[in-house]
Amino acid sequence: MTILDVGGTPAVWEIINFADQPDIQITLLNISEFKTSHTNITSVIGDARDLHQYADKQFDVVYSNSCIEHVGNIEDMKRMANEMRRVGKRYFLQTPNRNFPVEPHFVFPMFQFLPLAVQVFLVQHFSLGWIGKTPDREKAEKEVRSIQLISKKDVQMLFPDAKFGEEKFAGLTKSLLAYTV
Repeated sequence: MTILDVGGTPAVWEIINFADQPDIQITLLNISEFKTSHTNITSVIGDARDLHQYADKQFDVVYSNSCIEHVGNIEDMKRMANEMRRVGKRYFLQTPNRNFPVEPHFVFPMFQFLPLAVQVFLVQHFSLGWIGKTPDREKAEKEVRSIQLISKKDVQMLFPDAKFGEEKFAGLTKSLLAYTV
């Protein structure tokens, strides 16, 4: 089996015991290289929006977990979605739900619905979730703008041929799934 993990790390494959399995070849594609000591995991530098180095249907599965919200605007997301669909025989995508009440990167209630100026102020003055305090205004704004959460409607538009699922927490949809079988 060949897997392209768009935006991933070796950790997920270690957890599910795919690391070092000789019949599974995993390619991690990121904007920076990940070191891996696993015999079946290769790390490459690339852009999820342009996978020209790969042939149509080259991978058995294209997998992406919490990456699409980091690639840019909706047009960038369309390019990523189209590339995932092109290079994979099947695909699986997970992304945080924009409408979940706690923003998962900043781990702050309703952060994604606050005005940009308020988001930037918060990042400048506090460490929030995975994001450290960033006093420089330009850097704080860049950090805030680097994450564009999407809704169920967006996922359905980006992956029209997919089946859809939802991950729930306390009865609310925390994450959205798009996949083919």
